[in-house]
Amino acid sequence: MPTSTTRPVAVKLKQDIHKRIKYLADARDRTTHWMMCEAIEQYVVREEKHEAFLQDGIRAWNEYQSTGLHVTQEEASAWLTKLAAGEDLEPPECHV
Repeated sequence: MPTSTTRPVAVKLKQDIHKRIKYLADARDRTTHWMMCEAIEQYVVREEKHEAFLQDGIRAWNEYQSTGLHVTQEEASAWLTKLAAGEDLEPPECHV
């Protein structure tokens, strides 16, 4: 299995943040390095998901702008209410 390449990066932290990271690292029997790597990884994963969500919204808006196809709030709400009640339904048909 290939190993991932790591690269050193310098980060300047406020003293207070560094102390808090050190406290948490000690409490969890981890190094501050591990804590910072974990925090950055979680942040990147979360932000990638957020960006994908935003891009999906932009694509949906652009598609609506070009086609005019939509469902009303009432149609969507009625469908979601039935799904929540356990009914297995197809989503409502889009219309202009």
